[in-house]
Amino acid sequence: MWVAFKRVIVSGAVGFWRNGFVSLASVFVMTITLFVIGSILMIDQLLGASLQQIESKVDINVYFDVQAEESDMQALKSRLEALPEVAEVSFMSRDEALAAFRERHQGDDLTIQALEELGDNPLGASLAVKARSTDQYEGIARFLDEQKAQESPQTPVIDRVNFSKNKDAIDKLTSMIKVIEKASIITMIVLVAAAVTITFNTIRLAIYTTREEIAVMRLVGASNTFIRGPFMLQGIMYGFIAGMIALIIMYPILLWIGPGTQTFFQFNIFSYFIGHFGYVFLVIVGSGVMLGLVSSALAISRYLKV
Repeated sequence: MWVAFKRVIVSGAVGFWRNGFVSLASVFVMTITLFVIGSILMIDQLLGASLQQIESKVDINVYFDVQAEESDMQALKSRLEALPEVAEVSFMSRDEALAAFRERHQGDDLTIQALEELGDNPLGASLAVKARSTDQYEGIARFLDEQKAQESPQTPVIDRVNFSKNKDAIDKLTSMIKVIEKASIITMIVLVAAAVTITFNTIRLAIYTTREEIAVMRLVGASNTFIRGPFMLQGIMYGFIAGMIALIIMYPILLWIGPGTQTFFQFNIFSYFIGHFGYVFLVIVGSGVMLGLVSSALAISRYLKV
């Protein structure tokens, strides 16, 4: 059994080199396909990290009237925390708001001087409300509008509610991700079809050029596995070599753009590639091996009648 296995390996390798030009064409197209698959994987991680970063900055800010009682503010905070869609509510007192304002305008002498001339703290307390998911902010905003409508005009509690502008950025990024995903899927399908077709024809050519050897093997009683094995191995070799080449090409590209993605997205794509190399290797090389195996199986079932 071990001798037969070695012979299948040798025969598959010989067949790979014997049809060198068409083998090269198969590896080339499959390399492009796997490179695109790897690029889609990296882009998905990059956009996902960007979306998470923007989502972490989105909140609803509730600004209280400067005359509001603290008991009313704490009561509203408790009602918000009771909502199932609310993840966190942070309270900032008037004194904390003033200290934060001073820190933000530390180098602006004119603004600080104007604040000093007021003689009193003009800032009200506030709440920062974070939802469990971005699509729940609309419901929280409606709840706050209802609370404001129920207030007495003589004793207002809520001064205004500010829905962060980052919500617009999230909607735009989410839409962009959906468009990119659709375009990527279409591109990947086209390239996979091309890779399967070329590998299919390569195996078909290999079967045709070795038809006399196959006839001899049939006469001497070779098993179906022994006859089919070399062609299956060739398909696997195409996919494995293409996957390795795609990884080799990706390495310097990601190394080059890694600092740029860190600057603009706060996510180093090269660090992700290195840190999750096992997963990336499995996806790219595994996809290549599966493509080669499926293409070979289709060609064998169609043209190799044993």
